[in-house]
Amino acid sequence: MEFVHTPVLLKETLDLLSPVGESYEDNCFMIDATTGEGGHSEAFLNHYSGLHILGLDADQKIQMRAKERLAPFADRMNFHLGWFNDFFANYSEKDRQPDLILFDLGISVFHYECSGRGFSFRHDEPLDMRLDVSAGPSAADIINTLREEELANIIFNYGDERYSRRIAHAIVERRTHSKLVTTKELADIIYNAVPGPYRHGRIHPATKSFQAIRIAVNGELDRLELVLKDAFRVLKPGGKLGVITFHSLEDRIVKNYFRDLGKKCICPPEQAICTCGGKPRAKVLTRKPIGPTEDEIHFNPPSRSAKLRGVLKLGDKI
Repeated sequence: MEFVHTPVLLKETLDLLSPVGESYEDNCFMIDATTGEGGHSEAFLNHYSGLHILGLDADQKIQMRAKERLAPFADRMNFHLGWFNDFFANYSEKDRQPDLILFDLGISVFHYECSGRGFSFRHDEPLDMRLDVSAGPSAADIINTLREEELANIIFNYGDERYSRRIAHAIVERRTHSKLVTTKELADIIYNAVPGPYRHGRIHPATKSFQAIRIAVNGELDRLELVLKDAFRVLKPGGKLGVITFHSLEDRIVKNYFRDLGKKCICPPEQAICTCGGKPRAKVLTRKPIGPTEDEIHFNPPSRSAKLRGVLKLGDKI
């Protein structure tokens, strides 16, 4: 099988999340919370001979590809199908605490090129964009039902699209005649809605809107805010948590949470006396995010916006 997605910041992630302690070679447990086609998991299993991984993914189709890729590692690799925030929220205290947890929040090239679900306007496909096709509204549902103001807010807030209101108005105008059902229909509406000079910029004028709609369809930012606390809760003291982001809003959420974990006091500013014990819960391993090298950007352009942050858990307190 040919794998179409190249994992980003691979060496940097292997270095940052190197297992801690003398016994890791024999008994180290990692949760790859966004397995995708299995590129990061494969590298970790090859690099650390005693490592066992549980790989999570919400997309059954891409998980099947990862299972084929990682089959040579036999019982060192196991899988769970479902959203990472649901998994960590229901993780029992009786379950084994992971030594390492990795989140790679990027959408796989597989989804853009091979899924047929309308993640990209490069192919004329049904407007779906769901990672889990068994649940939730599709992109077509959102495009054809939300009020104009709601659409504009999604496109502006999640896509940083300056012409969000013009685009939302054009979508609503169009759907009064017929529903939008394909990526080409949506991309053409966006193209015609924006000013002439904007149509010929560095990126296609539909790029930001498609990103915004995908984020809304999959609840990506909401899931991230929910999962970070639960993932840190189940992490073993002395273990490491790493997150790769591709969007400024994602990175802000991770940066702020990790910063709070590293504080000596996390009491509310208005509280006069510290009651939290005055101890940091984690050591921040990346004061600044780790980005790709120029060589990686050259050979793997989607890595351009990737940022890696990590923390090491200092104790049990959450």
